[in-house]
Amino acid sequence: MSVLSDKLLLNAAPWIAARLIRWLHRRIKPASIGDEPLRSLWDDGKNVILSFWHDQLFMMATGYSGPKASVMISASKDGELIARTMTYFDIGSIRGSSSRGGRAAFRTMIDLGKEQIDLAFTPDGPRGPRHEIKDGVIQLARVTGRPIVPMAFACSKGHRFNSWDRFLLPFPWGKGVYSFGSPIYYSQGEKLDVFRTRVQKAMDDNTRQAKDYLKRYDLSAV
Repeated sequence: MSVLSDKLLLNAAPWIAARLIRWLHRRIKPASIGDEPLRSLWDDGKNVILSFWHDQLFMMATGYSGPKASVMISASKDGELIARTMTYFDIGSIRGSSSRGGRAAFRTMIDLGKEQIDLAFTPDGPRGPRHEIKDGVIQLARVTGRPIVPMAFACSKGHRFNSWDRFLLPFPWGKGVYSFGSPIYYSQGEKLDVFRTRVQKAMDDNTRQAKDYLKRYDLSAV
């Protein structure tokens, strides 16, 4: 019964989640801000590393409008659900994390870094600490030479789960926004701690930019 339940969950839940994400996106109609530098890179045929916090993962698929992308996703059962959900948005997945299968997944991302495909990362996943940059995205930018582009989602109505990341589930008919930061390049010879600090600040600034957008309408982010 357990095996059957797992099979039903893996087949049904991603389809339901994809429909819910699209439905919420249509009801919220999020704005996009700060994406001009990113679009300029795409227009020039260049690809990036998109970086967003783990708690904002639910709505990120509908915020991506680039040519093609693959996202690093945990090799856990929850990760399998997310990976299958991403297929409904034509977004690929690389399975692994800092705690399981990370080295093989990282090598795969390096290989994909040679192709015309964007790479996506939750740099504080899969277990935190919340909103703190880990080494994965830093090393990926160093090795591939690609810029890291911070991405954030904020909304005025929703629910925060009591999980390590305080995962966000938006509610319909609130106001939402996707915010993008300026591309951040690793400078050859730069100390990794210095680069990490720059990326951390850019991620924090971009999250603040998303929240500030809502403040223009006298709204607070959930």
